[in-house]
Amino acid sequence: MMEQNDRIHLELPAKPEYVSIARLTVSGIANRLGFSYDDIEDLKIAVAEACTNVVEHAYSEDGFISLACYIYEDRIQIVVADQGKSFDIAEVESRLGPVDAKKPVGDLKEGGLGLFLISTLMDKVEINEDNGVMLVMTKYLYESGVKESVDGISSLQSE
Repeated sequence: MMEQNDRIHLELPAKPEYVSIARLTVSGIANRLGFSYDDIEDLKIAVAEACTNVVEHAYSEDGFISLACYIYEDRIQIVVADQGKSFDIAEVESRLGPVDAKKPVGDLKEGGLGLFLISTLMDKVEINEDNGVMLVMTKYLYESGVKESVDGISSLQSE
């Protein structure tokens, strides 16, 4: 069976009023692919967090959010990228530390929670910090019989 690999690409101004366009675009694509309501909601939250991170942290002046959706038979891969400031993922992870689900949400440490939320909602998350930030998020379509695979966060290394 040949794997489908269509790509849909958007470039949006890195402004808060355009984050909803990214959410709605991903929602429409995921709905067409047959994702469940809950999975679509997870995708929308993850994309909104990724785009909000770009809006809040990537640029000191005007810039753009690059959103690409790669469509496969068993999954969707969403790439949110910018050409703004990079960040140190290891530093963010060390600042967050382990999350205790029994503690109130208000007691959680701030900074990097969006990345934690994204990794919780998606099946696989990869980050490339070279020349801006590129966040690659993958969500599998479980109805296709693909086994759940949660890999957490990893960093892509370019050479």
